[in-house]
Amino acid sequence: MDESLSGMKSLTPWRSPLADALHRNRSQPYSRYFQLATVQPDGRPANRTVVFRGFLGDTNQIKIITDTRSQKCDQILHQPWGEACWYFTQTREQFRLAGVLTLIDANYPDPQLQKARQSTWQELSDNARLQFAWPHPGDTRANSDSFSPPKSDPTSSPPSFCLLLLDPVKVDHLELRGDPQNRWIHLRSESQVWSTMAVNP
Repeated sequence: MDESLSGMKSLTPWRSPLADALHRNRSQPYSRYFQLATVQPDGRPANRTVVFRGFLGDTNQIKIITDTRSQKCDQILHQPWGEACWYFTQTREQFRLAGVLTLIDANYPDPQLQKARQSTWQELSDNARLQFAWPHPGDTRANSDSFSPPKSDPTSSPPSFCLLLLDPVKVDHLELRGDPQNRWIHLRSESQVWSTMAVNP
C-alpha cells in the first residue's frame, strides 16, 4: 500500500480531542469550517475559510477541496507549508494545525490518491460540484448565465477539481474554558512519532 495511505495506522493524540470537539459542536453546521493560511510567492500570508471533508483513509491527513484555477493552488506549489485554525464556539476551544499541503489533481500519479479524489467528488452535493464549472475564480465578473452550467456528472470529476490534503506535523490545542485555560502542543518527529506537552496558555 502507498505510504501516503498507510503511514499512520494509529490515531494521533490530538485526534480524540478534535473528534470530541466535532461531536460536541455538531449542532452548529459552521463547526465544519476552518481557516487555512498559505504563503504567497511574495512572502505575504493568504487566508481563507474551507470546509472539513474528513480524514484520508486511516491516516491523519485532513481532506479539503479546491479549484485548480484558484490562487491557493499556485501558492501551495510555490510553498507547500500551511496552517489551519479551527475554533469551536460551543466548547470554546481552538486547534491550530500546521503541516504540509498536497494537491491531488487529475494528473497526480498515485492511483490510490486518485481514487480518494474521485470518491471525494462523488460525496459532494450537486451545488458544490457545480462551482467547478463556473468561470475562472478571480477573473472579472462574468454574466449571470455563466454561473448556471449544466448539472455536473457525479461519477466523473472535472480537471478543475482538486483534493487538497493537510498533513499536520504540529497541533496546538487551546481550551478557553477554565481558570487557568488549558493548552497542549502535539509535535510529530521525523520518525513519525507524536509527543504531547502541556504548556502555558
